[in-house]
Amino acid sequence: MKYGLMKVAAAIPSIRVADVEFNVQQIESLIVQAEGKGVELIVFPELSITGYTCQDLFSQQLLLDKAEESLLVLLDFTRKLNIISVVGLPVRVGALLYNCAVVIQQGSILGVIPKTHLPNYNEFYEKRWFASAADLIPQDIYLAGSPIHISNEPIVFRTCDGACFGIEICEDVWAPLPPSNNLALAGADIILNLSATDELNGKHKYLCSLLAQQSARMMCGYVYSSCGFGESTQDVVYGGNALIYENGILLAEADRFSIDPQLRIQQIDIDRLRLERQNNTTFRSAQVGAVARVINTKLVEHREFELIRTINPYPFIPKDEDMIDACEEILNIQTMGLCKRLHHTRCENVVIGISGGLDSTLALLITIRAFDKLGLSRRGITGITMPGFGTTDRTHENAVKLMQSLGITIREINISKSVLQHFEDIGHQVENHDVTYENSQARERTQILMDVANQVGGMVIGTGDLSELALGWCTYNGDHMSMYGVNAGVPKTLVQYLIKYIANQPAFLQERETLIDVIETPISPELTPADADGNIAQKTEDLVGPYELHDFFLYYHLRVGFRPSKIFLLAQHAFGDKYDDDTIKHWLKTFCRRFFNQQFKRSCLPDGPKVGSVSLSPRGDWRMPSDASSALWLKECDEL
Repeated sequence: MKYGLMKVAAAIPSIRVADVEFNVQQIESLIVQAEGKGVELIVFPELSITGYTCQDLFSQQLLLDKAEESLLVLLDFTRKLNIISVVGLPVRVGALLYNCAVVIQQGSILGVIPKTHLPNYNEFYEKRWFASAADLIPQDIYLAGSPIHISNEPIVFRTCDGACFGIEICEDVWAPLPPSNNLALAGADIILNLSATDELNGKHKYLCSLLAQQSARMMCGYVYSSCGFGESTQDVVYGGNALIYENGILLAEADRFSIDPQLRIQQIDIDRLRLERQNNTTFRSAQVGAVARVINTKLVEHREFELIRTINPYPFIPKDEDMIDACEEILNIQTMGLCKRLHHTRCENVVIGISGGLDSTLALLITIRAFDKLGLSRRGITGITMPGFGTTDRTHENAVKLMQSLGITIREINISKSVLQHFEDIGHQVENHDVTYENSQARERTQILMDVANQVGGMVIGTGDLSELALGWCTYNGDHMSMYGVNAGVPKTLVQYLIKYIANQPAFLQERETLIDVIETPISPELTPADADGNIAQKTEDLVGPYELHDFFLYYHLRVGFRPSKIFLLAQHAFGDKYDDDTIKHWLKTFCRRFFNQQFKRSCLPDGPKVGSVSLSPRGDWRMPSDASSALWLKECDEL
């Protein structure tokens, strides 16, 4: 395990019912393939050595003897292999027979886990052959020539890298209280499930929902292997399911109803799961009283590391299949947040600075939705465009066209004269385009918005987004201030996405062309003069870096808590075809430096709604001292 990522596999071998020699050969073939691909942990289906559908043959001494002998063959085969393999086997303990998972590595049996919940309804009648783990009297037995202690106590296996896994078998996860609950609470990062689930109309969808919910509830990885082609189809059909989940997200799945053996490999992020649990106080409280015996696995040789996970470069952007529902939910959260603030303050007038840029456009659209929902006149929305030294015709025209089309009250107040007077008052040369030059304009605009709000008896709607807050790319006591910041929980990449979504709605057909042009306009505060052709000269992403990179950094830094070296690895994988390593390193260091240095701006933020899993509100998710040192993070960036 490197970078906290453990490579696991769910295997579906071809089998012949009761042909243990053939079955072990098929298992060995998949183990070799997995070992060659650097897999650390592989799980096979329930009763994979004999086949699940042996029925009354499980009472035959010959089958049970040969199954145990075949396990011995498998142990010898794995003697020089590092991979941990988990196979299904009927195990005799005294006069009883148990449906078990056997954990093997380097020719040794590490543990035997008996099945707890035996289905004995509808097409299932396991109690005819097997006893439940609940009936087991703990004792020492010999299995395949090895002395083994077998009991019904919960067991967590810990690898030499510190990853922990537990095991349950098929019906166990369908039970009201699955064994995996206690295993995960006792420290298992990953749950393995050896299964034999038959296919029924609608059952697969329910199974996927069940596994997704269990992995999410227990904040664990879940690796599920269920038997397929070769099992008896006398009364039911086994389609073959290899499913790998991580905290509710499907990472890999097999092709059902395949005749060929299948091997599904994926990496589970142990670091991320543990950070999720660490931050979740409910999970921590539930851990009280959860215990399990820990069995350490064998030491293994160094494995070459390769990242095989798919890394989404835009973690804040909804997936295509979820796009409509996700966008509507985000917009409704923003809208309802503002509705409540307007209702509480009995306010029917608001003031927004409209620049023709992304953030003010989204803020205006949200305000329109809120006023319409409350039945208020859009004329109560005063949009103010405040051209200054850097304002271009493109952004000014888009701002005006948008306000006109949406039917709000429009005001235009040029700030040039007042800012020049301010420069004269403080003795600043207008030719000096430094931070004073820029911030004086931002603060003048905020003063205008606040004073006009007083005039109309309203409130100022903030437009700044989550990405700007993370980087501190806002003027303290300038655009940093408002009475309610509707975009405070929305990162820049999502702002663009939401505007595009709104532009494609029939209700905004008239505004569509303007909205699309707003999206395509270079991001800029327009605080320095335009170029000779009247185009935007000051481009934000040239100064602080690409927002798509910063949003990626923000997600993994804040939402997950990864260190810079791991964020860099993931960014390489996500953006390798767009940015070289030096570029990613440069902007990652910029992010770390600015994130720490600008905390003081976030410590006094106006109210605003949280819309996703990341928030920088000092009253909500993020509480950080304004003078915390960034030394550790910057040092690691330098060492990349």
